[in-house]
Amino acid sequence: MKEKMDKNSIDALIGYRCQRSDEAIQEAELLCREGFYNAAVNRLYYACYYVISALFLKDDIQAHTHSGMKTLFGMHYVKTEKIPINQAAIYYTLFEKRHSGDYDDFIYFDHEMTQELIALTKEFTSTIKEMVTKSRE
Repeated sequence: MKEKMDKNSIDALIGYRCQRSDEAIQEAELLCREGFYNAAVNRLYYACYYVISALFLKDDIQAHTHSGMKTLFGMHYVKTEKIPINQAAIYYTLFEKRHSGDYDDFIYFDHEMTQELIALTKEFTSTIKEMVTKSRE
């Protein structure tokens, strides 16, 4: 069993995960410019994953799988209307697209779609980071 982390350690890990989210978006932008759209979509999913994991850490919610995170996010934040479903939709979309892009054959994303996903991911991660910051102060 893992030991309980102190507040300073939790804050440091939350900051790290938010930073990783930002980096994943930058990676997606670079990959998109170079035409690696499937890899860019993968990084966009992870941008959401990292920032949601920061939110979970702040709220002491534990998910052990990617599917578990998706379920718990819906239960704790979407159903309770802490985040609107129309904003959460990008995370759910990227969850499915990342899985398809990684595991299914003949799945190709294009430049236009990837650019749109980048913009939506930036909005989503910004909203989640605000939620993390607001309640940590």
